Amino acid sequence: MSPVRPLLNTWMRLVEKPRVRRANHPALLRRALERNRRIFFHPPRGTQQSWTRLGCIDALEVVPPNLSDTRRVLFYIHGGGFTFGSPRTHAALAAQLAHRLGIRAVLPRYGLAPEAPYPAAPDDIAAAWRGLIDQSTAPGDVILGGDSAGGALAFGLSSTLCTTGAAKPMAVFGFSPLTDLRYSGESFARNAKRDVFLPAQSAAKLTELFFPDGFVEDARVSPLAGDHTGAPPYWVTVGDTEILLDDARRLVALAQDSGVEATLVLRRDLPHVWPIMHAILPEARQTLDQLAGWIRQQPGWRDES
Repeated sequence: MSPVRPLLNTWMRLVEKPRVRRANHPALLRRALERNRRIFFHPPRGTQQSWTRLGCIDALEVVPPNLSDTRRVLFYIHGGGFTFGSPRTHAALAAQLAHRLGIRAVLPRYGLAPEAPYPAAPDDIAAAWRGLIDQSTAPGDVILGGDSAGGALAFGLSSTLCTTGAAKPMAVFGFSPLTDLRYSGESFARNAKRDVFLPAQSAAKLTELFFPDGFVEDARVSPLAGDHTGAPPYWVTVGDTEILLDDARRLVALAQDSGVEATLVLRRDLPHVWPIMHAILPEARQTLDQLAGWIRQQPGWRDES
């Protein structure tokens, strides 16, 4: 482990976790993440970013300086508990992975609660996916992924494509994905004190903002409730001190039981969605390298026909 890791964990425990816990409105977290984006999150030099449309949904297109494959696309869904975050805050993370693959990325902008509560987020993601495919992008040329709540939406979309018999992406990945909005995993309580970023006690507030009319069991946002039979390969990474540890473990187990090739990468004592700290954390860069290597090993990637 790098010497940066304990310093980062201490900062997150003392600064970021209390900020999340105290926030009485998502606007506070949105401003904080935007500020962190300018300080910590940097795409490769020469990366181009521009707004485009995927059907009826705005999306940020990110093109790395080493673009070599114009066919394949990274469809990346940002996290933020369905209440904060944006394509801008996660563009550098997507750009770093796209750079490693030599492809472009698109990050859809979906509705955030409380202004746009459930089902805006999964509806917008589904519309953006249809918009991308309608632009003559083959589903099998798309790598689908996301972090935290964005991971919920990514694996939720995958489950939907499976159950409807639609064409599927090449592969799906998630950084510290949220997969169960009932928060029933044992690690939710067991790691409540160990998790340096996510305060478990804030989950009820998230549920109230996202489901103002009452909780809905929807696999599009709780993929642990979905059917993943026939899904493409899954890759999931999570830290052993996260409250979402069991969200990741149980999703991978469910996928494997459904016959899906699913890989779980468990890392020790790393914070929630650590790849976003790629500019300062060596472990973040290692994870992105590992994921890029896994993607390049997929049959759909190796098939150049």
